[in-house]
Amino acid sequence: MTPEETIEELSRHYRAIIELIGEDASREGLVKTPMRAAKALYYATSGYREDAKALMREAVFEHCGSQIVMVKDIEFYSFCEHHILPFFGKVSVGYIPDGEIIGLSKLARVVNAFARRLQVQERLTKEICKAVSESISTKGVMVVCEAEHLCMKMRGVEKQDSSTVTTDYIGAFEKDSSLRHEFYQLLASK
Repeated sequence: MTPEETIEELSRHYRAIIELIGEDASREGLVKTPMRAAKALYYATSGYREDAKALMREAVFEHCGSQIVMVKDIEFYSFCEHHILPFFGKVSVGYIPDGEIIGLSKLARVVNAFARRLQVQERLTKEICKAVSESISTKGVMVVCEAEHLCMKMRGVEKQDSSTVTTDYIGAFEKDSSLRHEFYQLLASK
């Protein structure tokens, strides 16, 4: 199915949903909503059409350094796979080079590739960590994700000030707690 065909099919489904909830899909304010919503969903789930590891392999460079490289506060937007409501926040990715470094923007791209799917935050964090680890030569990778979930804020328990923090780490970060401590210190620095 082409992107245009997919968007058209999504639009038909959105129109049906609008009508099922009791709205008139033909009223002025809603006439174009099914198509707008379809295009928005197609964009917001573009991660299904991206290969995160291939994205990262586009910018790998030799490097003899061996200290932590970190990109902090990469914002992301995703959809909870349980309620199809947004969750959003920031991801920080750090790694210890082992002969290679990656272009910094590629770390932001890998976050988007996994966030722009139906997700749970725990898996999102792990997928980013694993993809970085498998795409370049590292001694270790660590990822911290902090997010707010609309499924917690606008339905269910309705806890407005809640946020969720998830971490994943492998390699040297898994074996050496002092490296995790250094990562958290870098994370807290301005």
